[in-house]
Amino acid sequence: MVKSPTADDLDRRLIHALQLDSRASFSRIAEVLGVSDQTIARRYQRMRAQDQLRIVGSPPANFVAHGRWLLRLRCVPGAAPSVAAALADRLDTAWVQITSGGTEILCITRARSQDESEHLLLDKLPRRGRVVTIAAYSVLHTYYGSPQRIRSLNALTPHEIEQLSITQAPEIDDVPNVDPGDQRLLDVLARDGRATQAEIAAATGWSQSTVGRRLDCLQATGLLHYYAEFDLPYVGLHTAARLWITVAPGELVATGQALAEHPEIVFVAATTGPTNLAAQVVCRNSRELYRYLTERIAPLKAIGHLETALIAQNVKRVGAILDPTFLNTASGVS
Repeated sequence: MVKSPTADDLDRRLIHALQLDSRASFSRIAEVLGVSDQTIARRYQRMRAQDQLRIVGSPPANFVAHGRWLLRLRCVPGAAPSVAAALADRLDTAWVQITSGGTEILCITRARSQDESEHLLLDKLPRRGRVVTIAAYSVLHTYYGSPQRIRSLNALTPHEIEQLSITQAPEIDDVPNVDPGDQRLLDVLARDGRATQAEIAAATGWSQSTVGRRLDCLQATGLLHYYAEFDLPYVGLHTAARLWITVAPGELVATGQALAEHPEIVFVAATTGPTNLAAQVVCRNSRELYRYLTERIAPLKAIGHLETALIAQNVKRVGAILDPTFLNTASGVS
């Protein structure tokens, strides 16, 4: 199926609506947007089939209390695709990105059990000398953390936003372990955040009424968040970059909060490692990225060091590998 090169106004409005309430019924969205629910269903199914839009249900960053890591790997020339493929093929990775002109990989990992946590960094890293250096950053606090909640999309009116907005429970500090049934439920939602209760019931062995109660409980207690993942160039956002920032410890909170207010920012967190703030920014083009750095970042005087790494390719998001053929074409890494 050939992808449409650019989203039209209705596609952009639908994507914006699903950012606000990812499991809203098509009839509810259609009512707010002033079109038929059949039109909304067709638009969604088309974008879903072309992998331009995907709804993902995901636990918070500190799920099962084993935390989240950012891995930054510098590779020998030509090795990044195969290393990225090896990382993307693992269940405990998300947001595998090739950056810095194709010589560096950024990968987010999250352990789902204590055993995974203990072996997380040792087992996942490719061998054979293809990785030159590795930096591991533990995410300590997230100031703004939705890589696909693009605030600069601006497709809906304030009234439409108000009608579709829901209150999401905040991430909690102490996240308990879950039983195997809950994990099976979360695995289904990681593939399709709009999966029906019947589909989740088939995967978990629960009744649909039990599924409904568990969904409500997990969402109300902050153990489950929904996100609309979508193709950034499809909505006109062609430039994305990772920012590695150093500030004095006393300025960390104020600077993180200031960055979180920027609509260009889709992720910013305090981390361990050689820098203490990590962020991702999206812009329409490189000219807007330059303006962002010189007009929005420059006034933040607490920033002592800033490194910008352009994202050349997104290999994997939270919900899925973006192009399954990537794993087949990239050479294997043992």
